[in-house]
Amino acid sequence: MNLIKRNWSNVPTVPNLFDDFFNREFFNWGNNNYSSTSTTVPSVNIKENADAYEVQVAAPGMEKNDFEIKLDGNLLTISSSKKDNNETKGENFTRREFSYQSFRRSFELPKDVVDQDNIQAKYENGLLKLTIPKKEEVKQKPPRLIEIT
Repeated sequence: MNLIKRNWSNVPTVPNLFDDFFNREFFNWGNNNYSSTSTTVPSVNIKENADAYEVQVAAPGMEKNDFEIKLDGNLLTISSSKKDNNETKGENFTRREFSYQSFRRSFELPKDVVDQDNIQAKYENGLLKLTIPKKEEVKQKPPRLIEIT
């Protein structure tokens, strides 16, 4: 007996329902907040205004000391790692539990736009907020009225 893999793409009238069903994660329908290694990747909002870029990272349960923020040229990298070890000893047992969380997100900022010396970061209520100011010479200036002589 020979096993033959059926290629459904050759039969356009039959949808790929079986392939779609078996290729999805069974308990994670539509949750895109996990990487291919099944580790959580925090959601990030990036907003630009006339004076600065604002970055918000949703990372509940962390401490401000768990984060590392680096700016290398115009590459902004936000990373975090947190380890937790618990041990409970009883008369006839020892229970050890541990967990490890980490993530790394990198963003490329426009070249020669960021004022690197005045970047501010604040973590409160599970939200890491970065304010990345722009250099004065690249900020958009308000319209100027030119007088006709």
